[in-house]
Amino acid sequence: MREDWTHEVARAARVIAAGGVVGYPTETVWGLAVRLDAVERLYALKGRDPDKPVQVSCADAETARPLTLGGAAFDALAGLWPGPVTLVLPAAPGCPPGVAPGGWVGVRVPDHPVALALLRECGGALATTSLNPSGAEAARTLSQARAYALADLLLPDGGVPASGTASTVVRVGAVGQGVEVLREGAVPASLIRERLEARGVGT
Repeated sequence: MREDWTHEVARAARVIAAGGVVGYPTETVWGLAVRLDAVERLYALKGRDPDKPVQVSCADAETARPLTLGGAAFDALAGLWPGPVTLVLPAAPGCPPGVAPGGWVGVRVPDHPVALALLRECGGALATTSLNPSGAEAARTLSQARAYALADLLLPDGGVPASGTASTVVRVGAVGQGVEVLREGAVPASLIRERLEARGVGT
């Protein structure tokens, strides 16, 4: 992390701790982040359909694992982190219910230095979603993020721009229920299948 980010990341963590919303960069698109128990703020700000869950962004796979029931598929695909892959898995009993509607939770470890610094400063996990009003294009630059005016504070991108390509979303069912690529994004579905087949996990 560049030294001049330190103050801004620490400030953003204080905003989140107080129940605020922070806009932050990732390697895909810009995101909005709140505490895991403040997820309703994201729905209200974006005008988001309550049936569309948000995800949990994590500092590393070790932070993500206890939120889920894990399994061989998790182990196989977590090797793609940090990176643009979101895993949707059965939620562990202790997972905060606001981020696990219907018993499922989406988890990801972003591959961006500013995002990872924010997550580490905030204890490792935050409820996140793309930075845009519902139905609008996700912000790809700081200027677009600023124009949407959804966050209480915006972090700089630290010179690492977003690609604009969304993460690949993979739904991993319980044992015997298979794996489904819900959205093919920056990581090809073929690589997902290769990783799973190498671990003997059927799709």
